[in-house]
Amino acid sequence: MTETVANNFIRRIIDTDLENNKNQGKVATRFPPEPNGYLHIGHAKSICLNFALAKDYNGTCNLRFDDTNPEKEDMEYIESIINTVRWLGFDWEDRLYYASDYFETMYELALKLIKSGKAYVCDLTPEEIREYRGTLTAPGKNSPYRNRSIEENLDLFSRMRAGEFADGSKSLRAKIDMASPNMNMRDPIIYRIRTATHPRTGDKWCIYPMYDYAHGLSDSLENITHSICTLEFEDHRPLYDWFLDELQMPCHSQQIEFARLNLNYTIMSKRVLLALVQKNLVSSWSDPRLPTLEGMRRRGVPPEAIRNFCDMIGVSKQNSVIDLGVLEECIRDYLNQHAKRVLAVLKPLKIVIENFPEDKTEELDAALHPQDPTFGSRKIPFTRELYIEQDDFMEEPTKGFFRLTIGKEVRLRYAYFIKCHEIIKNPATGEIIELRCTYDPETRGGKAPDGRKVKGTIHWVSAPKSLAAEVRLYDRLFTEPNPAIKKDADYAAIINPDSLITLTNCRVEPGLANAKIDDRLQFERLGYFCLDFDANEQKLVFNRTVSLRDTWGKIKIS
Repeated sequence: MTETVANNFIRRIIDTDLENNKNQGKVATRFPPEPNGYLHIGHAKSICLNFALAKDYNGTCNLRFDDTNPEKEDMEYIESIINTVRWLGFDWEDRLYYASDYFETMYELALKLIKSGKAYVCDLTPEEIREYRGTLTAPGKNSPYRNRSIEENLDLFSRMRAGEFADGSKSLRAKIDMASPNMNMRDPIIYRIRTATHPRTGDKWCIYPMYDYAHGLSDSLENITHSICTLEFEDHRPLYDWFLDELQMPCHSQQIEFARLNLNYTIMSKRVLLALVQKNLVSSWSDPRLPTLEGMRRRGVPPEAIRNFCDMIGVSKQNSVIDLGVLEECIRDYLNQHAKRVLAVLKPLKIVIENFPEDKTEELDAALHPQDPTFGSRKIPFTRELYIEQDDFMEEPTKGFFRLTIGKEVRLRYAYFIKCHEIIKNPATGEIIELRCTYDPETRGGKAPDGRKVKGTIHWVSAPKSLAAEVRLYDRLFTEPNPAIKKDADYAAIINPDSLITLTNCRVEPGLANAKIDDRLQFERLGYFCLDFDANEQKLVFNRTVSLRDTWGKIKIS
């Protein structure tokens, strides 16, 4: 059963540790991303968990980059991760660390393993190491280089560091047990030769520690009390403990595993996400269709909604797939309370109010939030020529259609009752291009003094006073609910063709000329939107964050 972040098995472990005065009553966690890609919503779960534990137990949480693979790492990723964790609402204060800070110490500790007979230099190729490793049902074989003398191993390892050997020609391996039922304990590689420039250390090193070795040592060197990671590292825990025990590290961090976040219609693998970017199946790492946190920010998802979502889904030891709708509901719940209401028309149909003066502009009051008067209000211009949504008019209305049609009144939001009496069509195509209407000037504000009622209310904008805008409607990236189970899949074949619909002829109320990137907006009856990074003074561009939960006008835009 999933437990909320506020009450979960990890907290019970910590509570027991504190009761027993383990770690002198201290709690220290860390978020340790590898800088080989952008953070995604799965990482958000770990970020929220680690920082929340530190806060609630008056402890600390470090931000540490596990930068041990220079071939895949980049300063671009490091800068993005720093900015994203900060945007999500967390502060590591002065505790920003890198595994590369400890490379010299890790090298000295590797020498200690060699001197104690617990590590050796192996000349097997990576392919041979895999062959010697055995299988889940058959034990591995000892390397022919396993019994080299301590002196020879020390000499070879120092020469590895000096760059005397080619990549892949030698490695340093732990000497544990090639017959262990745990494959991770079958003499794992500690160091490998990689002639690559590191984002921080440059060309100082040509040997780099493996993740399983570097991670636990980094935790220990930072005095991390609870090293929280995802469930796939559960089988790595014996190796994590073995390094700390054999090296007699003064701080033996405790590794605890929890189930990672999986969403349907979504891919969390950074390898696959990178492939989608490289194959131009998406525009970039910040494409709003991706689960990356930069993509979600660009789409207008508030960090508060992400934190609420992570708290709602909780922490578990059981792998499961969360419906994407749960995340969308958290986004709606937050935006419903915090988004300003504005008017926009995505597929404009022109109407002319024939009994409204041609040269007149009337300023109407419109609340910025229907339930919260602290948001205030704004003025919207009402003119003779307006735009409404194409779908808000039907020449031959179907049953239950209560919006605009010939001879029946409808309410314009914040404005007046209007009635359509004439349709103008393109003579060549038969397409409706304009409606001729009249308005009742006694119904300002949408109420009739004689008490008559109308069933339909539609939104609108002034034709001459509104602003042109491009609007991008986003949906699920994949057509398959579980794309992650398709190993080496042709992801291009399962991309949702409607995952991005771009509308270029939209109109928005004039006040949106001052919209800012992080503004939270509800286009009434249409959904929640935000200004895109592509927008500029010459071009307004809005992204749909999420559709409305209950579209009271039942308008259908996409």
